[in-house]
Amino acid sequence: MKQENMNRRKFLKRTLSSASIAFATPTIVTSNVFGKNDTIAIGQIGCGRIARAHDIPEILNYSTARIVACCDVDSKRANEGKQFIESGYTEKTGKTNDIDVKAYTNYQEMLQDKRIDAVVISTPDHWHAQLVVEAALAGKDIYLQKPASLTIEEGRLMSDIIHRTGRIFQVGSQQRSANPWPQFKQACELVRNGRIGEVHTVYVGLLGDPGGEEEPKMVVPSNLNYDMWLGATPNVYYTEKRVHPQHDYSRPGWLRCEQFGAGMITGWGAHHVDTAHWGMDTEYTGPIEIEAEAEFPQHGLWNVHGKFKATAKYKNGVTMHLGGDNPNGVKFVGTEGWIFVSRGAQKVTSSDPSSPDLALKALDASDPKILESKIENNEIHLYHSKEQHGNWLECIKTRKQPVAPAEIAHRSCSACLISHIAMKLPRKLYWDPQKERFINDDEANTMLSRPERSQYGVNFVLKGFK
Repeated sequence: MKQENMNRRKFLKRTLSSASIAFATPTIVTSNVFGKNDTIAIGQIGCGRIARAHDIPEILNYSTARIVACCDVDSKRANEGKQFIESGYTEKTGKTNDIDVKAYTNYQEMLQDKRIDAVVISTPDHWHAQLVVEAALAGKDIYLQKPASLTIEEGRLMSDIIHRTGRIFQVGSQQRSANPWPQFKQACELVRNGRIGEVHTVYVGLLGDPGGEEEPKMVVPSNLNYDMWLGATPNVYYTEKRVHPQHDYSRPGWLRCEQFGAGMITGWGAHHVDTAHWGMDTEYTGPIEIEAEAEFPQHGLWNVHGKFKATAKYKNGVTMHLGGDNPNGVKFVGTEGWIFVSRGAQKVTSSDPSSPDLALKALDASDPKILESKIENNEIHLYHSKEQHGNWLECIKTRKQPVAPAEIAHRSCSACLISHIAMKLPRKLYWDPQKERFINDDEANTMLSRPERSQYGVNFVLKGFK
């Protein structure tokens, strides 16, 4: 462990030192620095469920990019990730002799690989912000699975670093892209162009997670660097259902542990609240009032929220209601009608929680004529992205902002996180979205951050810059 921490300090010192120029002048990467034939060289960080079911297959679709390395703190998953990627390229090209993906178990070593132009981060939530910051400081462009962060403090730091370094960042809010769900952009454009009049209420439907039993302490598998997996969070005993399955890629247990994420309020909430913000034109702000209540398990390993409801009020007069009593999706209600949008029967992965609302229409309205309305040339046209990963890759080339950049990612995540804080406190909270602090509530403000375990965390990474 001492040698590992020493190597980590050396890595950070080199990374932070080399990044000082980027802080003074944002680094602009031109196409001639990419791999052969101007192909963007990608490093995949995290080789679990979402990487295999979503991120890796999407990147494989683009000839403009090539995954040259993968990394996971579980060496078994890292090696299987290497095999998965190489098999994907073999199937696509029919060639095997030019395919060699390097497998890492330490992301720091990967970030030092000068071949790599950009990284895709598909890790548990508690590692998101730190990896983004370190990758940005190492000069890599970044695609991040949602949610953006575990806390509001680290999310703010993450967004600031992205802007100061000039990296191209995209969060996986794929409801913004035409493939596979064009209905979300259509719904938001109709709302933004007044087809339902003035919006006054938004309903967001989100599931909760069930609790579970106590789980026994287990021996840490030899293939898992459990200390690094825990990262900045507290040191707790290993049990398989706290981490991820060792024999398959089904839904991992960490998703239901508050130590590593807030539960479905950020899990699916990061998607639906982002859609709500898109339609409400509140992408760069947040609520001004929030109150919530939730059921939490009283015992057992899994302790994220179950059934809940929250009410958030915005400065523009819109009230947003979130909770499991609403159909899974987003419903905009205005003075002249309503629009409802959802994924219909589609899920990101086969092991996502099911919903009794899967039979709902993907796009519906109080009057069918609303959905037939054409957005004219002189009206508001929202950012068009064909596919989330492809949009990111295109923006790496052009250096333009993608459809879901860092600040938008942070703001949608923040609205979810303050809702989670409100679940814990039996009172209405007043939020200043500009200062990103609760007003006259010291207790609530202590929940904007979490203590970070020594040698890990965003603050540890940025210590040399403060």
